[in-house]
Amino acid sequence: MIPDVEILCDHRAKLGESPVWSERDSALYWVDVDGQSIQRLDWASGQADSWSMPGRPSCVAATDRPGVFVVGLGAGLIEYHSATGEWQELVALESTEGVRMNDGRPDPTGRMWIGSMDERSDEAPGFPAGHLFVVDRDGSALTFIDDVATSNGLAFAPDGQTMYWTDTHEQVIWAFDYDLDTAAATNRRPLFDFGPLTGKPDGACVDQDGCYWAACVYGWSVVRITPDGRLDRTIELPVEKPSMPAFAGPDLDTLVVTSISSGGRRPAAPGQPDAGAVLAINPGVRGLIEPVARISI
Repeated sequence: MIPDVEILCDHRAKLGESPVWSERDSALYWVDVDGQSIQRLDWASGQADSWSMPGRPSCVAATDRPGVFVVGLGAGLIEYHSATGEWQELVALESTEGVRMNDGRPDPTGRMWIGSMDERSDEAPGFPAGHLFVVDRDGSALTFIDDVATSNGLAFAPDGQTMYWTDTHEQVIWAFDYDLDTAAATNRRPLFDFGPLTGKPDGACVDQDGCYWAACVYGWSVVRITPDGRLDRTIELPVEKPSMPAFAGPDLDTLVVTSISSGGRRPAAPGQPDAGAVLAINPGVRGLIEPVARISI
């Protein structure tokens, strides 16, 4: 059964990703990767704005400075000033042509975890050549995982002591013990195998109960997975390619889900008027306040 779904604004992204609720701004931000833009929706008025980017943004994170964002763009991270459109590179992370930034988010201390995806053919030499990185608050970067096809699903437990991540290509959600002081992610273990499900794991978030919500790209749904790895709930959606959920609104009780229309490796199937939209659902649970990125160079 498809629950009541609200369409939040008229924008239909080519490749919508990275919804982020800003408590300070009372606004929702997300990116249109192939539309090369950041979208903003004022929650109270419903006014939508769009900022053109100098390339393909993969993710966006608010900072502790109003109007300043950390954005995954091309092969690395930039700092973007929305009032002027000015930007500067923070760190370059990838050097292989055809490998670009993908899913990313701050940890609770403000470090930025971000992974890349290899957009080349599976037959390309050295495929997959993506990585998972952590960028510390001083801008220094560490490569955490090599040989990644499509890095996705980064999220943190409510206490910050568990980190989640997936390579969409492998279809396994991984959990790690996480040290907030050192950013050490250890004891890698499988949380959930997507193999039996329709669709593949894409972006994700965690709710106040510690459950992990994942978008099932190509699977017309989002799923909720408990901290002990049980499939708790499946919510069907009117789009084939949901890309990432997040909790939004003043009470963090609205689940918003970005989606994909003509972008990505394979466009959404025809006959989906809502493909590319941001969907909103009342899931009956609340989310967590999103940390801000605290990177300076």
